[in-house]
Amino acid sequence: MDITRPLAFFLSLFLFIAGPAAADVLLVDSIQSAPALQTPRAGTGMTSVRQGYGDPLTEYPTVSTAGARWDYNGFSVFFEHDRVIHSVVHRAAGN
Repeated sequence: MDITRPLAFFLSLFLFIAGPAAADVLLVDSIQSAPALQTPRAGTGMTSVRQGYGDPLTEYPTVSTAGARWDYNGFSVFFEHDRVIHSVVHRAAGN
């Protein structure tokens, strides 16, 4: 029995079903290729953030009176009471 014809048939069927492969570029790739942006560390006080980074572009109070969000060019800083809880780097346009 000749196995070449069935093998060729299944191989061509597999390639037809599989089709072309596609993938998305992860945001992680973009962050790793971008220069590092220094942001305030957790636990830093509001006064120190203002001294080190200047006045924010926008200041938003949170829903409760216990915190705030400050937006700078390229990142935002989130506070609980008067301490940084985390900083978030803004996503680059087009990503």
